[in-house]
Amino acid sequence: LIFPRLRMRWLGCYRLGPMWKALLVFVVIAFAGQLLGVLFNKSWVQPERPRSLFSLSPENSQLPPQGSCRPHTHVMFLKTHKTASSTVLNMLYRFGEEQGLYFALPVGYQFGYPLPFIAQRVKGYRGPHVVEFDIMANHMRFYKPEVEKVMPADTFYFSILRDPVALAESSYAYYKNVAPAFRRAKGLGDFADNPHKYYEPRLRNNHYARNLLWFDFGLDHNANFSLALAKRGEATVRRNFKLILLSEFFDQSMVLLRHALCWPLDAVVSFSLNARQQMPKARSVWVGKPAVPAALALTEEQRQKLRQWNALDWHLYQAFNRTFWAEVERFGRARMEKEVILLRSRREILARVCLRDGGQPVEASRIRDKAIRPFQSGLVKILGYELQPGLDNGTREACLRMIRPEIQYKDLLDLRQFPHAQRPPVPAAPLRRESSPSRTGEHLGEMVERDWDRTILRRNQSLQQVDIKGKLR
Repeated sequence: LIFPRLRMRWLGCYRLGPMWKALLVFVVIAFAGQLLGVLFNKSWVQPERPRSLFSLSPENSQLPPQGSCRPHTHVMFLKTHKTASSTVLNMLYRFGEEQGLYFALPVGYQFGYPLPFIAQRVKGYRGPHVVEFDIMANHMRFYKPEVEKVMPADTFYFSILRDPVALAESSYAYYKNVAPAFRRAKGLGDFADNPHKYYEPRLRNNHYARNLLWFDFGLDHNANFSLALAKRGEATVRRNFKLILLSEFFDQSMVLLRHALCWPLDAVVSFSLNARQQMPKARSVWVGKPAVPAALALTEEQRQKLRQWNALDWHLYQAFNRTFWAEVERFGRARMEKEVILLRSRREILARVCLRDGGQPVEASRIRDKAIRPFQSGLVKILGYELQPGLDNGTREACLRMIRPEIQYKDLLDLRQFPHAQRPPVPAAPLRRESSPSRTGEHLGEMVERDWDRTILRRNQSLQQVDIKGKLR
């Protein structure tokens, strides 16, 4: 009886054998599926990482313009002064960093400005075309033969202009304590009424006070105006640059630039950088100080006088204004309007995601991250941005690139390109915290200003008179 029972058990196991085999096969397949992510979702193995805002961009924001063009990666931008050029520089820094391009960087923050550019001013330069540089964009006084020693033959050259009156207002506000002609005048209107009273061409930094664009392009800004001279200078600029943008029509300029370079939309979407604070007309927010706009106020007659004083710049601006709108016509007005709407829409989306305070620029003292506070100079405050809290790492890094001030961005790129280079000691910051907060205003020869967390900051007024060489833009 025992033997038949054993036989029955053996037969039962034999009959169940295929079921066990099927179950075993299923378990093996399921396990393999989990490992390979083929039959089952990968998130079963590990949680899905949050994706960056920029990986979720609309498809057309990541693609180059339609057609068979190839993106330009050899680019030279003449960074003119007070023309929204810091915003353009940020765009070039971002694109170059994301694409792993090699920058022609100055040893300091400018290429020996205001002296004419020489190739030896480029960090890492070892002779004509020994090193291939991709992007050059920091301040210089342009000199094409020396630039050509650094940049490849197929480099795309472009620059940007601004109405000389608006440029003079910004230049006066920023370089008031730097240019002797501005320092001596009571206000910009006073200077416009009699510029020869204040202007001495031989004094250092007075180039900021007359035909500044002409000077940046490497031309003689003190030459007496004649139509023949102005046209020769205009022809020189046309030979050297493939595209001239206008700061008053910045978005249209970015559309033209995007198509000229064959870059994606996100590459030219930007936030305004290095912008100055627009102070209220009635009274300044600085206690005991007169309202800053009074020093910049101009009558229509004074505006015309400034155009006459900057006649070479005015000719250049008018000539390339006509060229700019001819380019827009060739591009197509309707097409331009459509692309400007797309660009502005994309900027609004990124501002809502990236920036606090509704995307509005704020005073440097309100920016919690001191590493992204903009450099301050002149009569007015230079504004910056604060990032939204709680961004994932990818989005935060992409947003940070868009608001990083040019000095800090240049330092970052410099460190990445030359990680083993000896770096000069960092000078002490002019702003420091006071241990015992007291009243706002002025006391003991110092100007008091509050930080974002209401801590009082102090800046010795004597420091404001110092020309910080290489950092003035």
